Parts: sequence; structure tokens; C-alpha cells
Amino acid sequence: MPSQLTRLDDATVAKIAAGEVISRPARVVSELIDNALDAGASRIDIAVDGDGTERIRVEDDGHGLSRGDAELAVQRHTTSKLPADADASLTAVSTLGFRGEALAAICDCAIVEIVTNDGDAVGTELRAADGEVTVTDTARGQGTTVTVTDLFADRPARRESLASAAAEFSRISDLVADYALAHPDVGFSLRHDGTKTFSTPGGGLRDALLGVYDADIARNATVVERATDIDIEDGTGSFDLRGILTYPSVTRSTREHVRISVAGRPVSDSGLRQAVIDGYGSLLPGDQFPIAAVDIEPPTGAVDPNVHPAKQRVGLRYRDALEAAVEDAVSEALSTADARRAEAAATDLTTELDGVDRSDPFADLRVIGSFRELYLLCEDDDELLVIDQHAAHERVNYERLQAAVGDDAIPTATLEPAESVSVSPAAASLAEEYADLLAALGFDVEPFGGGTLRVSAVPAPFGRVADADTLRATLDELAAGESPADPRETLLATLACQPSLKAGAELSLEDAESLLARLGECEQPFACPHGRPTICSIDETTLAAGFDRGATRFE
Repeated sequence: MPSQLTRLDDATVAKIAAGEVISRPARVVSELIDNALDAGASRIDIAVDGDGTERIRVEDDGHGLSRGDAELAVQRHTTSKLPADADASLTAVSTLGFRGEALAAICDCAIVEIVTNDGDAVGTELRAADGEVTVTDTARGQGTTVTVTDLFADRPARRESLASAAAEFSRISDLVADYALAHPDVGFSLRHDGTKTFSTPGGGLRDALLGVYDADIARNATVVERATDIDIEDGTGSFDLRGILTYPSVTRSTREHVRISVAGRPVSDSGLRQAVIDGYGSLLPGDQFPIAAVDIEPPTGAVDPNVHPAKQRVGLRYRDALEAAVEDAVSEALSTADARRAEAAATDLTTELDGVDRSDPFADLRVIGSFRELYLLCEDDDELLVIDQHAAHERVNYERLQAAVGDDAIPTATLEPAESVSVSPAAASLAEEYADLLAALGFDVEPFGGGTLRVSAVPAPFGRVADADTLRATLDELAAGESPADPRETLLATLACQPSLKAGAELSLEDAESLLARLGECEQPFACPHGRPTICSIDETTLAAGFDRGATRFE
């Protein structure tokens, strides 16, 4: 087999930003998966010990490397991605990994062992450590296994900059899930400290969604495939989209479950992610986001994969046209799918909060109507008050929960039988990291294999309503960012949100008045626990000006 790798000339090297810096274990996993996919693998198995600095092992059944290419692969400025005389634009690149660039960078900060075979009778085992490379014969079927150990052993500052082991593995879990959904025809598996956290069979999008999430989510989803043309500067160009979208009845509290890939490369692109969300239109309840995985193939020359050193973002030409095409494709797919949803609203508005030592600011309000089954319209002397009933109910529930908890653990309600809750691998890892905090909040949770958690108790203040969705939302809040400054208050706010009134919950006059009474008892009634306002006011002079009235209402 002819050599797959070449050494780049100096001019091309000067243009390349990718692959030269390994900042954390997830970056190692990303580079090795890219190489396996470029090698035509149909199966990729990843194993991680600890936070990934101890050991990362990626095994594939791709076409493998010859001995000469294996030796060349760990040298700098060698790649399977470009020809040696590549003086054309790098935007023409169609593969994922800079094999030589990545492996050389990993070898610079870890011990690397490569066992590979391109189909010959004898395979190659290469070990790179402390700048020395040794090569021996070995037995292996066609494919490649790369094992990375002692990552950052001689870079203590970089090790110290890493997050906790659970957080670093959470990044890896999310990354592998991104790849599994971007390449649903490739089988993936991920093990952590010897335990399989999830796997996909390579049987298509629905099987990939089943492997990353669960059977219920996979059943409540629709596959979208669209091929069309978009306007470009020279006329039109082809645009292909393939993905899977959950029905609007299946949502999460953060947008992190909307996964985007471009030409098979998982990327962070807020514009394309928002285009998917916008495609759902008014089908989504407020403050909720779908689970979706969408891969787009823009027109030739529209993608620059070299704009970010870690390849987490790509440059896109014709962005407006691409985002519009994504939104249209999602909207059309949902309009033809059985995407109906039914909202159940909590209406526990009768239980009083402990009184506060001040007058009720809403005692003189008069409810005069509602708008879009979300906003209460109230008269208060010369002002029209508009109250967001979800935000108001969320504030009531939050302070009720705070009062019930104090500084002690939340009383729990036992679930009999215990419930099995499927979450993402990243969320399962965070459940272990925050086990003590979850217990203090009233959850009795233990891992049950893969991405499944066994829940035997939930917070008592809300009884059975604080069930699987609440736990998922709680973990999503933690997964959405770095460790929160006050995770206890973050989780209390999440718990308060789940049973609160949703958009479309029609309130009777009695219920509306009860909500205002409970809101008036709150210490901080003018904002929900996430900081959004509960009330907006419109004074009479504003209305008069809008209608060209004079100083009095009777002019």
C-alpha cells in the first residue's frame, strides 16, 4: 500500500494552526477519533482511566498504517490530510484529522504506544517516550490502537489547570456522544475505569440516539434528511442536512443537547444551534430546548476548518443562507412528524408561605384578564401590571423550598419501586461527583450501569413531581458550565422550576388571585430565582401617549 502520510513544506506548515497544542484529555480523544474516522473505521472503542491523564486508549478497525507511515506519523509537520506540495487553500480539506500533527503534539506531552497493521502479515508496535522512538514487530489484525499514558506528567501547571476527574471525563463523554451522533453509521463505545458508560451499534441515527440517551427518547424522535440548493456568489450550491430531532414533548433545560456537526466534524456553532431551535418555533415550551443532532454539508469551499486551533469551530461562508436552510429543514420535518405535545401544569397555589414582616405589595391588585395563557393582566391604580405566571410561581416554589430546607438536608419521599433514569454519560458522571449535594437536596441516586441512574428517593417538598425530569434538569444545570459558585442554590432554583406553571396553563380567577397572594408573601417577589423579572408595569400615561390622548382619560 502506498504511503498515506507526507511531510509538508515550510509554506504549508506556516498556514496550519490545528493539532499543535494539547490542552486537556478530551483534545487527545478528539484527535484520535478524527484519525480513526479518516482511516475508514466502522468501529471505534475508547477507554479512559481517571481524568484521562492516566490512560486513554482508542482502538479502531480502519485501514491501519504501514511501518514507514507509523514512524512518520509521530514526527511534526507530517499529515495524511494534504499532499506535500499543498499550496492551495486549506479550505479544500475534506478529512478530519492532521494525523501527524496531532500524534506529534501528543507525543510531546505523554507516552504514546501505537499498535497498527495495514493488512500485512506482521503489524507494527511503536513506542514514543521522552523523545525516543522504538519500533518492533507485533501481531494485530488490520486497524490501529493508540494508548496514551502519563499525559502532562512533565507539565505540572497544565495538570493543575484541569478540572476534577469527573468534570474532565464529562467533557470526554459529551465529545464521544457528539461523534457518535455525527457518525451514526460508525459504532462507538466508551469505558471509564473499566465500566462501559455507553455504546452505539453503528446502525443509523435512531440507534445512535438510543445509545447516547435511551429508548423512550429514540422512540419520540424523527429523522430528517434534506438535499437542496442555496444561493451563493456564483449562483447556487448544494446543501445537505441529515439529523434526528426529538418531538417537542421531549425537552431539556439547556441548549447543550442540540448537537451540531459540519461535514462530520462536531463543532460549537451558536448560530447553527439557534437555527435548529428556531425551527421548532412555538412548539417548544418556554425555557426548554430539544434534543437534536444535525450534520450539515455546505457547498464546496464554504467551510474553513482551520480557524480554531482545537478545531472546535469552523469558518462558514454564506452563513445567513445556511442558517435559514437549517431552520426550514427542521420546521418542515416537524410539521410532517407526529410532534404534538401536551403540557401538564402544577396548580398548587393554596399552601401559604410563612409570612414576612412587611405589607403585601400586591394586596390591592385586581386581576382583569390574561394574555396567551402565560401573562396575568392586573390593574393597580394608574398602572397596568403584567405578571409572568411561570416566573412568579417559580419564585413562590423557590422560597417555599428554601424555607423547608434551611441549612439542613431536605426531607425525602421514597419511591417504591425505585425509578431508573436514563441520562447522558456526562450527566451520569456529574451525578457521582455531586452525590453528597444531591443527597442533601433529597435525591437518593446511585449509578446503575452505563448512562442509567437508580433513583429511590426525591425531595419531599414537591413529592412525586420532583422525579426523573427534575433530576435530569438538575444535572443539566451542572453540566452547562463550570462548577457553580453556589451549587446548592443553583439546584434549589432548578427544583423550584420543574413543578411551576408552564406556558399554556389557564388559570381560574381564584388560582390567579392565590398566585398573587403567595407571591406577595415572598421576600424577593420581583424576580424569579434565575434573575428574570416576574412583573412589568405599564403606567396610564404610556397608554395615553400611545393613543394620542391628553392629560386625562376623558379627553
